[in-house]
Amino acid sequence: MNYLFDTNILVYFIRKHPLGDMIIREFDPFGPQNLTIISIVTQGEILSLCYSFGWGEQRKLSLTKLLNQFLIIPIEARDIVDVYAEIDAFSKGKLPDKPLPVGMSAKTMGKNDLWIAATAFVTKSTLLTTDEDFDHLSPQFINVVKLKV
Repeated sequence: MNYLFDTNILVYFIRKHPLGDMIIREFDPFGPQNLTIISIVTQGEILSLCYSFGWGEQRKLSLTKLLNQFLIIPIEARDIVDVYAEIDAFSKGKLPDKPLPVGMSAKTMGKNDLWIAATAFVTKSTLLTTDEDFDHLSPQFINVVKLKV
């Protein structure tokens, strides 16, 4: 199975939060039968957080080791760009052939979340997150596992 980690999941791993242990136990994302992926956007976000939070050398080293475990997907591939645009239009309720689920209103997604969702779609990955930002995309576009903290 392919797993794509949202940025918030990386934060839990770096902080050695019990959620990271639960992900390892329940999903085995780094097991030999699985491929664990992040978007290059996630790498940029987590590095920005590293600076913003003033992480020390030990946390920076932990981050480097963690990032080395992922396949990091660039966003300039044409299929990712196309899906980005489609997900953005869908989220705004602008796709006639793919209406929003009944009872759901249009929403403007953050640009980084759009790139992450498009990467999950193109790589056929299950997105692991703690955010609600992707809920409306499942199951029409991607499989989202929203973890509780």
